[in-house]
Amino acid sequence: MNIPAPLLDRMEIIRIPGYTEEEKVNICERYLLPKQMKKNGVKQNELDLPRETLSEVIRYYTREAGVRGLEREMAKLCRKVVKEQVTSKTKDSVNALITPERIEDYLGVKKFRYGLAEEDNQVGQVTGLAWTSVGGELLSIESVITPGKGRIVKTGSLGDVMQESIQAALTVVKGRAEGFGLPADFFESHDLHIHVPEGATPKDGPSAGIAMVTALMSVITNTEIRADVAMTGEVTLRGKVLPIGGLKEKLLAAHRGGIKTVIIPDENERDLKEIPENIKKELEIRPVKWVDEVLDVALSGNIAKNVASVIEKQAATQQNQQGRLSTH
Repeated sequence: MNIPAPLLDRMEIIRIPGYTEEEKVNICERYLLPKQMKKNGVKQNELDLPRETLSEVIRYYTREAGVRGLEREMAKLCRKVVKEQVTSKTKDSVNALITPERIEDYLGVKKFRYGLAEEDNQVGQVTGLAWTSVGGELLSIESVITPGKGRIVKTGSLGDVMQESIQAALTVVKGRAEGFGLPADFFESHDLHIHVPEGATPKDGPSAGIAMVTALMSVITNTEIRADVAMTGEVTLRGKVLPIGGLKEKLLAAHRGGIKTVIIPDENERDLKEIPENIKKELEIRPVKWVDEVLDVALSGNIAKNVASVIEKQAATQQNQQGRLSTH
């Protein structure tokens, strides 16, 4: 906000959050759809729009904090229904029930997509949570390790704060690597690449810190990350998890995307009062203070055993390289 500080100091800032998906469905069902049906001359028995179809419209045809775009889609749908009634030979031949499978016939190809949980556990890929002006989003973070000279590559249109968050996460991982049995020179002989998909979309903020740590620890130790876990939280160099903002929107995005367990900072536990009860019942919310607790929940498998396998493979590779050199 470009408001002079003295003037801003005299104001009371009221932050109005966007509607949840459940609220949008109720608003549409009670007000928007009846309004557009009346406006376009659609009778009650000529259109049957179940709640699951409304959710489909909200997820794939609108991306907004309010419901203005949703009302436009309802108007478009009603016009298509009227056209069907006019062009059909008999009114009885028109199917009034519009299921999610039929919605594209009325509103066209889906305009947007929303994040979904991965189907399988992955090495080096973690699900973070992001806040945007139109709600929360699932944020996929990928990491890959290759033989090299200790370089770290960061891609995905990342802002300065997020790049610093990656550096902090790498320091946290290095500080714990020896405890897992990795040799001291491991990072000097490997390159790391961290990528946040959808490179055309700028991303910034510190709240992906614990997700970065998890992705790096996973790829370094070759340990899978649970696909049903998402997380948000800033991390310090000592591994402490700091609070974040936009928790309500992030939890709603996790629930919508099929996530089962969400890791949040311990200090954000007080914000759970704002979360709808049905969301809290269907999500396992795990408040944490330290990044070690995050790794215990998110990583699937025996880290020490995986590290031993990584070191064994590295030693075998070095022996093969030395063998090739000796034959020349």
